[in-house]
Amino acid sequence: MSTTTTPKGAASLRANDAKPAEAVAGPLKVAGGVGGWFDDRTGIAKPVRHLLKKVFPDHWSFMLGEIAMYSLVILLLSGTFLTFWFVPSAGHVIYNGSHVPLKGISMSEAYKSTLDISFDVRGGLIIRQIHHWAALLFIVSIMVHMFRVFFTGAFRKPREINWVIGTILSMLAIVEGFAGYSLPDDLLSGTGLRAAEGFMQSIPVLGSYIAYFVFGGAFPGEAIIPRLYTVHVLLIPAIIVGLFTAHIVLVMVHKHTQYPGPGRTNENVVGYPLMPVYIAKAGGFFFIVFGVTALISALVTINPIWMYGPYDPSPVTAGSQPDWYMGFADGALRLMPGWTELHFWGFTLGLNVFIPAILLIPVLYGLAGAYPFLEAWVTGDKREHHLLDRPRNAPTRTGIGVMALVFYGILFFAAGNDLIAIKLGLSINDITNTFRVLLLVAPPLAFWVTKRICLSLQRRDRDLVLHGRETGRIVRTAEGRFFEVHEPLGELERWTLVQHEAHRPLELGSSVDANGVRRPGAAMERMRAKLSKFYFEDRVDPVTPAELAAAHHDGHEEEALHSIEGRPQWVGQLHGGADERDDVDAYAPHEEEGSETSTR
Repeated sequence: MSTTTTPKGAASLRANDAKPAEAVAGPLKVAGGVGGWFDDRTGIAKPVRHLLKKVFPDHWSFMLGEIAMYSLVILLLSGTFLTFWFVPSAGHVIYNGSHVPLKGISMSEAYKSTLDISFDVRGGLIIRQIHHWAALLFIVSIMVHMFRVFFTGAFRKPREINWVIGTILSMLAIVEGFAGYSLPDDLLSGTGLRAAEGFMQSIPVLGSYIAYFVFGGAFPGEAIIPRLYTVHVLLIPAIIVGLFTAHIVLVMVHKHTQYPGPGRTNENVVGYPLMPVYIAKAGGFFFIVFGVTALISALVTINPIWMYGPYDPSPVTAGSQPDWYMGFADGALRLMPGWTELHFWGFTLGLNVFIPAILLIPVLYGLAGAYPFLEAWVTGDKREHHLLDRPRNAPTRTGIGVMALVFYGILFFAAGNDLIAIKLGLSINDITNTFRVLLLVAPPLAFWVTKRICLSLQRRDRDLVLHGRETGRIVRTAEGRFFEVHEPLGELERWTLVQHEAHRPLELGSSVDANGVRRPGAAMERMRAKLSKFYFEDRVDPVTPAELAAAHHDGHEEEALHSIEGRPQWVGQLHGGADERDDVDAYAPHEEEGSETSTR
């Protein structure tokens, strides 16, 4: 009897057996198991898969909002670190820490703990400075992001709510910043709190009661530091994080706006998916923002509270000023004329303080938040807009934006009228009066100049489309005539110059009905028609296919116009491809290579 030896495992393999799949590696198997466990109980796999496939357009200006988001993350991380050592108390102690010049001086526990963080806690000073610089970066990135949204028309339907959320976030950011730099209870922050108490007292009728309630009694009291601490680390951050979350969710719901270009319409998004492209880019960009913030914080000192000392009203000088984002309110306070303080029946109405210090901020941000609804009412435009405008193609809106920036800038520089007078040896009264005149004259002038520049740029675009780009080469014909050779534009470049819509002022209907009775709302319709005329009376219409054909036929305009008479207008070329017609598709450029398209 003979025996044969069978290799281990060979008995289970026959000729037609399939080779078993290789076992998944340990960590991947565990991760898959955990993911499956969560999906079985939450059903999260489908929405996450949909989110990771979401397509986002690629443009540098979209990163401005990301800088604000990453700065908020840095603020939350660094602020959490600082809460471990900061003592939110106005109780008085004697300082005996590492900073020799302040030893033996009486100060609040808040100021002492801030000094301890700066000099005795390992890494405390760099974290303090990162927190402060990140706060400044957060505020400025929100403002610049709002400029981009405004000038490109990204606030239009369906994004009005997101615009309102952005204006509230911007206003809360400056309030949060003021609360933050008031906490250390140093000379500068104490001066700011003293000014804030004066602002509160200027509120008609209720001012003194409000100030007494906020400070828990007469200034300074011992309640304001703990209350500011609660507001700064709990109340306002919770609101900001909630609004920021709502903002991001609405961006996902509405899809992202995109600039006009190849294959981009109101019905799709041309760009790259969130996973893996944007996840990798966002992660890298976060560390860039964090690294730049840390580098600035390590090299540039900000808010050196040890140089100011604890709060004491006696050494306050005229040179003390708040952080830059409160500069416009401080400037308005300095420019407000004194005659606006009214006295009657034994009472004083301090409008010279109440209007610039209390009323200005909510009024300005309220007007900014209401603008999308005003523009939609004036234009009568109820459509959804996912393609952005070039600022030059909305000259009135662009002029209004520049006018607002000039108004803000004058108030900002007016906050330094005393320093300008000292450094330049000028009269502070002359400087203040000059700023007052500029505040009335410069914004309307900036609006007019900006609008004329936008219209001039539109005319230049129109001339480029019709005649091409000048080459500088002169050609002589057989008849002895001289011409400059123009290079025609490519279809992609031409698309950008002609894709926008040509708005026209609204026509004013009859103010009475068929029976001669005045129609309800006739006055509002007249106002709407006047505003529409203000917006769109001065305009430069984009080039039509008929005009382009006539220009290319060089003297045979009539034949060119007759040859396309009766055909549909070049709507797809003029409006970003929104109207898909056979005669339009021949002109429309193709999508960008390497990108993906997501249908809305």
